[in-house]
Amino acid sequence: MKGPTRIALRSALRQQVQCAHASPKTTPLLLRQRQQQQQQQIHTTPATPATVSPIHGTGPPPEAPQPAADSASSRLERRKKQAELLEKAQQIRQAESTARDGVLRKRFWKDVHVYEVDGAWEVHLDKRPLRRPNTKDVVRVPLSKPLLATALAVEWDMLVSAQQATRQHLIPLTSLVCRALDIADDDDSAGGSGNARAGISKMLMRYLDTDSLLCWAPPPREHDMPEEGAETLRDRQKSAADQVVGFLTSRVWPGAQIEPVLDGESIMPRSHPEITKQIVQGWILGLSPWELAGLERGVLAGKGLLGAVRLLVEWSEGFIGAGMGDAAAPGEKRFGVEEAARLASIEVDWQTGRWGEVEDTHDVEKEDLRRQFGSVVLLVSGTGDK
Repeated sequence: MKGPTRIALRSALRQQVQCAHASPKTTPLLLRQRQQQQQQQIHTTPATPATVSPIHGTGPPPEAPQPAADSASSRLERRKKQAELLEKAQQIRQAESTARDGVLRKRFWKDVHVYEVDGAWEVHLDKRPLRRPNTKDVVRVPLSKPLLATALAVEWDMLVSAQQATRQHLIPLTSLVCRALDIADDDDSAGGSGNARAGISKMLMRYLDTDSLLCWAPPPREHDMPEEGAETLRDRQKSAADQVVGFLTSRVWPGAQIEPVLDGESIMPRSHPEITKQIVQGWILGLSPWELAGLERGVLAGKGLLGAVRLLVEWSEGFIGAGMGDAAAPGEKRFGVEEAARLASIEVDWQTGRWGEVEDTHDVEKEDLRRQFGSVVLLVSGTGDK
């Protein structure tokens, strides 16, 4: 780089000498040459442009993405493939299981029967009576509940191994029956109302002030006004609450005052009057062990007390309240599992109606809710014979 620099300095000195001895005629020409040389770079290194490496492909281009299919047949095929993969994985796990695990995987009973023994129904696995897991006592169902005993036998007949009997989600009806029997044993040991009954009553009363049926959406604002004649979420919630509350306050809890606990723009629920709480709690404490266990399951499933009470009153054989069974007025419709499920999922149905369902989420929750309410109906219903 020193060579070009010296050349540039000599040319600059030569120009100065020429300018000093130049005549007036040659002065403009020398000035133009000087300006051109000042605009040129000092160094003489040529500029090298950047060379970009060419992109070499390693194979054919990827296929264009296919849109997700929404047809029912494609979803069915996808689920079949998933089921086949799960079945293959299960077969591999069973093949790799040890001899010790193989004993637990075998079903030690062949047939399941329902027998009447000493004034109660018993479920027998071959010749072995079904027993409760905590006390090892025989599970005895009242004679007035033959459907419950039959459903209990079907539940055990569907099991394929003894290991499945240790999983509560595979024997939900058995767990519910044992819960009712535990409450009955606790009442007998306490000579009346036991600690289990008091604890359940205290837990259920917390749902009264936070009942999902009494929590209403705020009125629509200007930016989200519905179309003319369309029903809003608040209208649907208010209509459902009026029907259930009107039934309960007139036939089950006369004198109780039940109002919405979350209305308008409020974020803190309001509490019910003390007299209403006393009426409801006294009614809960007077339930039979079977009704109390069914009410507990219904409240936890639907996240509300009023809907579970409405279902319990409709199907109970204990004549709690004034149900609409045989004494239903002309034109009145029975309150069943479907009605209870729709009552517990008003907002979910509203949102899925607008935006659609999430596959394997909303549909699964929908069926599970109906399964739990159905178990409540089986538990509390009966022939009424003692």
